[in-house]
Amino acid sequence: MTPVWLPKCWRHLSRRSTVPQRAFWQWLNGIFNKVDEARIKEVGPDRAAAEWLLRCGAAVKWQGAHNFHSDYNSLPASNIRLYMIEEIDATESSIMYIGFPYLKGLEHVKTVKLHKCSYITDEALYMLVYLKKSLRTLYVSSCGNVTDNGVKSLAELTNLEYLKLFDLFEVRNKKGCIEHLRTSLPKCQIEFPDTQEEMQK
Repeated sequence: MTPVWLPKCWRHLSRRSTVPQRAFWQWLNGIFNKVDEARIKEVGPDRAAAEWLLRCGAAVKWQGAHNFHSDYNSLPASNIRLYMIEEIDATESSIMYIGFPYLKGLEHVKTVKLHKCSYITDEALYMLVYLKKSLRTLYVSSCGNVTDNGVKSLAELTNLEYLKLFDLFEVRNKKGCIEHLRTSLPKCQIEFPDTQEEMQK
């Protein structure tokens, strides 16, 4: 849960030239993403992962639910081990690779959307393999720190049925990446719109 004191604290810190804004937010996001193994044991992997995701501004859809849940303060208070994450929408969230071990033990996640995630790196994509058995749909777009290596690592997600990649400007050899993925994931529908013009050359 984002502390209620944060806005006032940030206004104070922002006036001090010795505390760079970016460094402060990176420090804070590092705290929000830190894996709490004791919490995982206490409440189970799905609840612990949901707390991490919502704490960082993402949303989850529980198995059998129609809508996404994004409010940390209204997370279920009872029968918490009965709630299983089926979809993750991390649009414009602050999730970082150091938090991705929270994905271990999640057995029902079918869809993940990573859009405009400033802190998503190749290391984060590598750890999507934790969801390998259940993940069917993946969106990765406008994540400026993802490179060719991160995209190629998605070839490990052998149960994917649909993969959408877009606006990944650090990916230099898009044609090579999509050929690698299509070879490794022959049953997956792969879209990488930025590559269409290159593929026709």
